[in-house]
Amino acid sequence: MTDKWIRLSEISPHHTTPAMRQYLQAKMECEGSLLFFRMGDFYELFFEDAVEAAEILNLALTSRDGPDKERRVPMAGVPVRAVDSYIAKLVRLGKSVSICEQMENPKDVKGIVKRQVVRTVTPGTVLEPELLDDGRNNYLAAIAVGEKEGAAAFVDMTTGEFLTLTVAPQSEELFDELARLTPAELLMAEKNDASLFMETEKRFPEMAVTRRPADEFDPEYGKEALLHYFQLKTLEGLGGLALSDQALACAGAVVSYLKETQRDSIPQLDLPRHQRPSAYVALDANTQRNLELTVTMHDKSKRGSLLGVLDKTLTGMGERKLRHWILHPLSELEPLQERLDAVTEFYDEITLRLTLRDALKGMPDIERLLGRITASAGNARDVLALGTTLAQLPEILRIADSFQSPLLQQLQTTLDPLEDITSLIERSIADDPPLVLNEGNLIREGYHEELDRLRDLVRGGVSWIARLQQEERERTGIAKLKVGFNRVFGYYIEISRTQSHLAPDDYERKQTLANAERFITPSLKKYEEEILTAQEKMQILEYDLFVALRSQVAAAAKRIRKTADALASLDLIASLAEVAATHNYCRPELDKSGEIEIADGRHPVVEDINKQNDFVPNDTRLGENGSRMLIMTGPNMAGKSTYLRQVALICLMAQMGSYVPASKARIGLVDRIFTRVGASDNLVRGESTFMVEMIETAAILNSAGRNSLLVLDEIGRGTSTYDGISIAWSVAEYIHDAIQARTLFATHYHELTELGDKLEHARNISVSVRDWQDTIVFLYRVVDGGADHSYGIQVAKLAGLPQQVLKRAHKILESLEAGGPTTGATESGAQQMYLFAPVEESSPGPLEKELEELDVDALSPREAQAFLYHLKHLSNRPRKGK
Repeated sequence: MTDKWIRLSEISPHHTTPAMRQYLQAKMECEGSLLFFRMGDFYELFFEDAVEAAEILNLALTSRDGPDKERRVPMAGVPVRAVDSYIAKLVRLGKSVSICEQMENPKDVKGIVKRQVVRTVTPGTVLEPELLDDGRNNYLAAIAVGEKEGAAAFVDMTTGEFLTLTVAPQSEELFDELARLTPAELLMAEKNDASLFMETEKRFPEMAVTRRPADEFDPEYGKEALLHYFQLKTLEGLGGLALSDQALACAGAVVSYLKETQRDSIPQLDLPRHQRPSAYVALDANTQRNLELTVTMHDKSKRGSLLGVLDKTLTGMGERKLRHWILHPLSELEPLQERLDAVTEFYDEITLRLTLRDALKGMPDIERLLGRITASAGNARDVLALGTTLAQLPEILRIADSFQSPLLQQLQTTLDPLEDITSLIERSIADDPPLVLNEGNLIREGYHEELDRLRDLVRGGVSWIARLQQEERERTGIAKLKVGFNRVFGYYIEISRTQSHLAPDDYERKQTLANAERFITPSLKKYEEEILTAQEKMQILEYDLFVALRSQVAAAAKRIRKTADALASLDLIASLAEVAATHNYCRPELDKSGEIEIADGRHPVVEDINKQNDFVPNDTRLGENGSRMLIMTGPNMAGKSTYLRQVALICLMAQMGSYVPASKARIGLVDRIFTRVGASDNLVRGESTFMVEMIETAAILNSAGRNSLLVLDEIGRGTSTYDGISIAWSVAEYIHDAIQARTLFATHYHELTELGDKLEHARNISVSVRDWQDTIVFLYRVVDGGADHSYGIQVAKLAGLPQQVLKRAHKILESLEAGGPTTGATESGAQQMYLFAPVEESSPGPLEKELEELDVDALSPREAQAFLYHLKHLSNRPRKGK
């Protein structure tokens, strides 16, 4: 703000206009938001709001008179008809916008028009299609952590979904669920420990975090808020939610925020569904990111992710449900078998699948349409689109009559024909209604008798006059009687003065002219009033009829939402069958054996992206009775990371109910999937590559169990070679002996191949290559046994390192492998310094003596780790004479 502008805080309500006093009152109600203040055909912004919005939205910044002559009130405006696009831009930037509407027609009011704040738009409460991603839920969330538990609540205002969950107080599951559902806005109590705010904002920098009063997170407040909103007498039917103080606190905070921001237009929500984390495979945030389940790591794009491959859905509802299935794989066998049976039916019955998909093609998003309708934000086109969609239900129900699998039959019974709602919309809404609701042409002809009469008045005024004139001539016998109109007297009947004595008794003299008399009648006066106000009455009546109609549709929200959810499931299941048929996937066998056997497994994303190159499939065998740990070696670029990820993705796909990219697969259910596949320095968090690696590894070792699947790539590479080998070795032993989880362990440390022979349930595998004329050829084939060479210099050659560097690297490598110093002339003839000083022969020192006396087989994993640190301490002590 420059000195020429007056600030909001400097304005006194006593020295302003009535309109400005309205503005100041509205601004007090929505402090912290940009206030869009309706004035005629524009929404105006004033003071600091105007300056900020003008810069963001590239608006012209103007001004109006202030209380003093030297400084003015800054202002900027946007047209009412274009307001949605401006609000969308602001909300995308994390801003909140409050809308103050004119509650009266200025034509009907003398003096100041009544205005009221009707809604505040925030990132978690948007309804505008321009702001929403069709394939992603737009959650508003709240979290709370107490001494005994942590909890969260998630509401998607656009679909009505309402979820709650509870976790252990120090558990990472709360952050993992935030990573899965990625809410657009997160509510937190102001009283929360500052460390919780800091950790949340550090992990989710793009999430809008809104601090709320602590009393809105009170469990009793939450209970009362839910009872009142859902018109319930008890919460006992809501399961785990009713038993959790923290979950009640979060649910109440969300409902309170919706009431505050949406005022009288809070949408209809489903009853809260309390989610059991144990029902799903645990996926921490790192695993979700590393496996690129819904977006890629490098550019956050859907293409290149698992979702990008599996998404052949035809509706936004279906894509949102697919995203949920991917991020919430099931941990229980029976519902998984039901999902797979349903996919199999569509996979086998090609005609059934294609017929259903053809019926779903182009279907509007019922959930989002209903969200706007129940929030009183839906227009006539939204209601018409809903009706058009519901009209497709008879055809879908006809197709569903042939369903055989239990899940598909269950979905078929859930489909409500909704004939009453479809008929109501078809009878009421015009074919091409306008976007705005106060200009008429919303309601179909024949729906409402009074509206039709008003329309006839507006359209048929001339014919009515002609008809009245003929009737009056016949009634009075005055052949030259005529009906006329002027702006001063309105409608009148004119008779010449010579025949004026023939006027009937019901004629009332209105005006006397030189040659004629003008009369009015009660019926003519009534008609005049009607026709002069018919247009306005018609628009008001149409609006009222539409609002009533919209309320009728909203009253059926529960039925419509159930049908929409069933349609989303059908779309998703048919999509999975389509992908399986297109990409030659197989149905996995699922059991609780603890075994993982995959024949000809492929990476679904790599195979899809590289369609021109045949993907080399590989087998995998992991299990309770054989090799629980596969130690994988091989050069960079040979395909180790692809192999690791493909095994994890195949297991995840199987446990979401999908076919998998293999010729055969048997998956013993896993309860958690952990991945540690690369790290990058996080300078903002102040953590190095190695620290990030160790934090992630610690989280895995402290959380994994026997039924988990661990995918570990290059543990220990972020530190010195000896430290890295020691840590990787110890981690592998601890997983093998203590956790006993099924594990894929890739490493560049060839020393770790000894573990494949030493550990009972470990086995070495490697990616085969061919060395030809100092160049390697990658075969991408996984074979038994460890790699005997790292091929680092050959890979560097493929990467384009200068020949001089490669030649020198060869000399150093030969010297190191021979156990000698790296002496020798460089290309320039200068003497090269020693890389390692030669070691002189001497009598055994304390380090050598301790190694000779050590019984390795008698050490526990913890004792081995402690001994390694002891050896490191000894090796760092200064030698005599140094």
